[in-house]
Amino acid sequence: MVEFYKTIDGRVVSVPEICEGCWVNLVHPTSEELRQVTGTLSVEDDFIRAALDPEESSRVEVEEDQILLIVDTPMVDSSASGGSQIFTTVPMAIIVMPTAVITVCLEDTAVVRSIAEGNVKDVHTALKTRFVFQILMRVAGRFLKDLRLIERDFTRIERRLYDSLKNEELIQLLGLSKSLVYFSASLKGNEVTMEKVLRGRILKLYEDDRDLLEDALIEIRQAIEMAGIYSNILSGTMDAYASVVSNNLNIIMKVLTVITIIMAIPNIVFGFYGMNIRNGLPFDAFWVMPALLAVAACCAAWYLLNKKNLM
Repeated sequence: MVEFYKTIDGRVVSVPEICEGCWVNLVHPTSEELRQVTGTLSVEDDFIRAALDPEESSRVEVEEDQILLIVDTPMVDSSASGGSQIFTTVPMAIIVMPTAVITVCLEDTAVVRSIAEGNVKDVHTALKTRFVFQILMRVAGRFLKDLRLIERDFTRIERRLYDSLKNEELIQLLGLSKSLVYFSASLKGNEVTMEKVLRGRILKLYEDDRDLLEDALIEIRQAIEMAGIYSNILSGTMDAYASVVSNNLNIIMKVLTVITIIMAIPNIVFGFYGMNIRNGLPFDAFWVMPALLAVAACCAAWYLLNKKNLM
């Protein structure tokens, strides 16, 4: 899919073709759409195809009058199974050309869609540097929003975790842990890329633009700190849950052992009836001995259960 947008009368609107000061948005483009854009704007083929590799890392590259920025942007993995919600990241290329700005991504992300639908104020596609920094600001804000969603899901799962006998909650926690790993790696890469841009050697920075990029960098660093905190809390919770499960198993085994001992008492009593003694058992031996054994076993069981707080 290829879309063309331009700011007209203070609003981002769709335009039918590439023009001066426009924004070209490519989402999982076909070969024909790539040829159309590269032929019109003479963009480097490696630049426009860079973000089509899902394993591409965040970086900055300059080639003559063309600048390539690749940043990771968050999104929800819709292919996740088991009722768990997994957040992942996809690379997005931002190519700054002399006459236009191009974004390329494999997925239609919420960051780009919010700008295209006019939900972001003061967007001017002709002001290329500021427009790029506004995209970076939205990426940083999206990371923070998704991290809050992860924290909310974690709190909800934690409430059910210790009372659940199934593995569903544990699988969901593993999904959140996986999401935090993706976020941590992507955020650190984005931080390095933004720091390079902030030096002013790649894009010409005006004062307002510098403030915008610094705000985006602050949010990225805040997201890195949040991801680290949530990851540590999640790891500690899963370790505590494993200890609780092990402790519960020990308690169950103790109860079963006591029950086994108690169930053995009738076998002892009835065993006296099966004794092959010619003259039979004396009256006191036949009744007193089993009774004493039964009372002693019951007292021992009661004592053990109370001592171990199992009653």
